Amino acid sequence: MTTARKIANILLETEAVKLSPNAPFTWSSGWKSPIYCDNRITLSDVEGRTFIKKALAKAIKKHFPEVDLVAGVATAGIAQGALVADYLKVPFAYVRPKPKEHGMGNQIEGKIVKGQKVVVLEDLISTGGSSLKAVEALRAAGIEVIGMISVFTYGLKVAGINFQEADVPLITLSNYNFLIDEARKQQYVKEEDIASLKKWKRSPEKWGN
Repeated sequence: MTTARKIANILLETEAVKLSPNAPFTWSSGWKSPIYCDNRITLSDVEGRTFIKKALAKAIKKHFPEVDLVAGVATAGIAQGALVADYLKVPFAYVRPKPKEHGMGNQIEGKIVKGQKVVVLEDLISTGGSSLKAVEALRAAGIEVIGMISVFTYGLKVAGINFQEADVPLITLSNYNFLIDEARKQQYVKEEDIASLKKWKRSPEKWGN
């Protein structure tokens, strides 16, 4: 089984992903979605957590071998990012959505050095907006972001455009297509729902309206 399929299976087995085409979820953007993903749940599964950690580390070594530091995106990227940094034996930091409103007012937590080559770790890519805000904060601090890696992506077209425009290489372990394929094999969803699930990815802003 490929890494992408194994990750899809882990997400389904741990119920980190929920598919509900007939009772959709509502995102903060207002979009209706047949899928809800919370990869933090995989942290409670030792076998799944370990597989994901090793897969992320292997991908970083392959695509970004010059990495000096792993930076997790708060909050979901913090725990897995720390695990991966420890496995790779490189420093770790994490990036808040915005600077703290008290204390030192930090947005980046952890020791960073200008010029460091950093891989940003995210659990999930939807449109890429929040992930790329972390990139902006690191770049503003003089850090060289050499790429981003995530456990899962919905594979939305808008995300691809956003990462290309930001000049950030993106590597993901698994994606929506693999997930739907595995969900079908496991009869997690009904066959008649597959078309609707695929349609959502093509036009998520219109789906369900």
